[in-house]
Amino acid sequence: MGDSQTWTAAPSAAEHARSVLAASWSCAVTAEGGREEFVGAHTVGEDGRVTLDVPEDSTLAAAAICAPRGEPSAVLEFADVAPVPLRSRIRARLWIAGWFVPGDGRLAFKATRVVLRRPSGAVVVDLDEFAAAQPDPLATAEARLLTHLADCHPDAVERLTRLVDADSLHGAVRVQPLAVDRHGLTLRIERARAHGDVRLPFHAPADDVARLTERMHVLLNQASAASCPRALQRQRTDRDG
Repeated sequence: MGDSQTWTAAPSAAEHARSVLAASWSCAVTAEGGREEFVGAHTVGEDGRVTLDVPEDSTLAAAAICAPRGEPSAVLEFADVAPVPLRSRIRARLWIAGWFVPGDGRLAFKATRVVLRRPSGAVVVDLDEFAAAQPDPLATAEARLLTHLADCHPDAVERLTRLVDADSLHGAVRVQPLAVDRHGLTLRIERARAHGDVRLPFHAPADDVARLTERMHVLLNQASAASCPRALQRQRTDRDG
């Protein structure tokens, strides 16, 4: 009965923002003292609050200590980068404005504004929603899952294109997995001079890797029962000729 239903939900802006934060390994900080890049230096609390461990001689630390309390004095930037090599790998950017609170050699960040920029545009995320949201359960495993799919199962990726409208595949030269979350898989369709993304929703949410495996099997079975898109048939004929 459950398999006959269609699950069309997508992550909210707050959930997407928390997922970007959970998966990011690096952080760029812009403050009065300039801009610095930190790798592996931040931690994230359950409420999304960011804490940075920075060197004592950091210009950022000095700027944070001297900044007036309660006034936005810095912006943290996190990039959501597709793990699979393809064009335009930045899938989203997350900016958090606010100020630092020094203490015990670490800088806790008090957010005053959260902005998430996706291909569809930028959205201001409500601070309470951001604090209450949970990152996608697949966020920290996504890179491993997508690279495994692209590197070890290219035949499965090609089979999944049977679920894509033929018009969307017209002129396609390559299709790669772009993103996956509990709600669905997104494919990047690259053409000679452009690209587009197509989302394949799961029939039910995948809250862990085991459920994701089952959801992917459902999609592949659906693809096996579908006809091969004409666009890919033409490409295959052109290469063979």
